[in-house]
Amino acid sequence: QELDEFGVASHQKAAHATKAGWFKNEILPVEVEVKKTVDGKAVVEKKTFDYDEGIRPNSNYAKLSTLKPLADDGIITAATSSQITDGASAVLIVNERALKKYNLTPKARIVQLALSGTDPRIMLEGPIPAAQTALAKAKLSIDDMDLYEVNEAFGPVPVSWLKALKADPAKMNVAGGAIALGHALGSTGTRCMTTLVHNLHRTQGRYGIMAICEGGGTANATIVERVGA
Repeated sequence: QELDEFGVASHQKAAHATKAGWFKNEILPVEVEVKKTVDGKAVVEKKTFDYDEGIRPNSNYAKLSTLKPLADDGIITAATSSQITDGASAVLIVNERALKKYNLTPKARIVQLALSGTDPRIMLEGPIPAAQTALAKAKLSIDDMDLYEVNEAFGPVPVSWLKALKADPAKMNVAGGAIALGHALGSTGTRCMTTLVHNLHRTQGRYGIMAICEGGGTANATIVERVGA
């Protein structure tokens, strides 16, 4: 039940964020051609693609709770797993010299980074020690973090992270996560960071932490500080 409720919340938060325009400064609109049939004839229409199409605004617990687990003895279902999606994202990371040379205006400062390795057979626990290490190295606590982005590769990842760090659920993935937005491999890390930084500016928060698991049991965590905080 806990995981199903988390899955529903991801879609609801993503739908709200989209409707409220939170993603407008994060998404680069792309013009695409859509093939369709009109009166028996094939036509091509041009369409501006500027939103995440995996979001299901009408998701509810009654529907999601009826889905079967992916494994006979498991608890993860398709509704509590990240979507397989195509996507691309990018962030620009520079040092102080480049800031001055190219007259750039930074949005955030990297405070601390951490990498962890956990049991590769389980793989999904890595974001917990990664976040704990990053916080310890930065001499900050989870209470100092205004927002968290923890990748929703599978529902148990962020749910267990919240419990292990005694974190506030209201601060996590406030615009939804990979369950609703999708998990474009090779792109999700910078997508999460982009969303985290934009939401820190939107809410005028100071610190944010991002944690994401990777293949082979590894994971990383990054603490950022909003420039101007």
